[in-house]
Amino acid sequence: MKAIVIGAGLGGISAALRLRAKGYEVTIIDKLNQLGGRARVFKQDGFTFDAGPTVITAPFLIDEIFQLFNKKTQDYVNIVPVDPWYRFMYEDGEIFDYGDTFEKTIKEIERISPQDVKGYHSLLKESKAIFDIGFTELSDVPFHNLKTFIKQVPQMVRLKAFRSVYNLVKSHLKHEKLVKAFSIQPLLVGGNPFDTTCIYNLIHYLEKEWGIHYAMGGTGSLVKGFEKLMIEEGIKIKLNSEVVHLHGEEKIESIQLANGEMLHADIFVNNGDPSYMYKNCTSKKSYKKWNPNKIDKLNYSMGLFVIYFGTDIKYEDIKHHTIIMGQSYKGILDDIFKKKELQMNDASLYLHRPSATDPSMAPEGHDCFYVLSPVPNLQANIHWETTAQTYKNLIYDKLEKACMPNLRKHIVSERILDPQGFKTDYNSNFGTAFSIAPNLTQSAYFRFHNKSEEFENFYLVGAGTHPGAGIPGVLCSSKVLEKVIP
Repeated sequence: MKAIVIGAGLGGISAALRLRAKGYEVTIIDKLNQLGGRARVFKQDGFTFDAGPTVITAPFLIDEIFQLFNKKTQDYVNIVPVDPWYRFMYEDGEIFDYGDTFEKTIKEIERISPQDVKGYHSLLKESKAIFDIGFTELSDVPFHNLKTFIKQVPQMVRLKAFRSVYNLVKSHLKHEKLVKAFSIQPLLVGGNPFDTTCIYNLIHYLEKEWGIHYAMGGTGSLVKGFEKLMIEEGIKIKLNSEVVHLHGEEKIESIQLANGEMLHADIFVNNGDPSYMYKNCTSKKSYKKWNPNKIDKLNYSMGLFVIYFGTDIKYEDIKHHTIIMGQSYKGILDDIFKKKELQMNDASLYLHRPSATDPSMAPEGHDCFYVLSPVPNLQANIHWETTAQTYKNLIYDKLEKACMPNLRKHIVSERILDPQGFKTDYNSNFGTAFSIAPNLTQSAYFRFHNKSEEFENFYLVGAGTHPGAGIPGVLCSSKVLEKVIP
């Protein structure tokens, strides 16, 4: 049996390996010139920039893939813990370090708001209850069958899944700085904390249980480790190959590449953006569910504006993961998700400094960074060709004020990726960073199914499918295949 995996992100790579372990002859293809999808790598001026995901949680999901072939992760990639997990920086200059131990977190909470220590214990307890169901029981369960979903409704009601992550956190913690810090998790998977179902608070317990990790050499080294394993196991890799059409009505007979080449297989697995694939690469006469009109009406995740930059000095006080909060929290998120407007006077930023843990990411005596800001996706009327430079300067202003004095004088390498780039490079509908948003009506059964409704031999993995975005989410989406593919 032959299988073709379309898209070589971490979801597609893990799907290819799981299919190979099931005995399929597998080919994985991607439009880019390297594996990884959003986890690709930019190398320039002696710096190594991870393009996308930088936070590794639940490393056991990575171990599981290597164990399928009786291999050990450490023989392919070196994954190490990060301390602290995150540093939060607020407008008034206060700092909150989260992790790497429970005791350190409690001390930090006590320093900022002693009355919230008890509330944090209760938050953690509820997060575990959500985790036990949302992750342990359901993260690799197929939800293409309505009966499966109906069976889970009582549990969802008991967990009050209708609440947002922000409302859940707010019910336990009172100090607004702590509420902000412990409610940002939906942004890591493309959701608005004020709208995303509280089921995604399981991320909080996931972090607490397994910590935050980093792959030495960057996330790209994890992709390289998987590439080595794929080659050893006989998986064919085909790059610079964009899929432009799925041929077939009830069943996919073949796929067509941009160069006109036709590829045939028994089953096909899509790791690309499902909304883009269904809308742009099929010509079905009748759709069972995902017609183009319905796809356009879905609620989409935000876009990202990312600056990759290297400096000729080291900023020793900057931690590996730093989150710089804006003046407004809900206001910025309303602008991004609801008003579809770019706030030009304020921004919340995620600053990644891999060279804090791994000096090899930058030349000697230099530092490597990327900073990203959530922004509206391309449904907004923003012309990034003319706006990018202005917004870049806003971000540099904020960094210089918060923690990186004289930054502009020390930048020796730079590149930018905006929502238009996400659309062009990743075939992402509306240039989103995480496909559709993870609100209640777009989760589990209501998300793109891992087993397609449109084609009997078509399957889906990755951020837009169940269980959702993020490295754990896309790796779990490939585990679902083991239950839906013969």
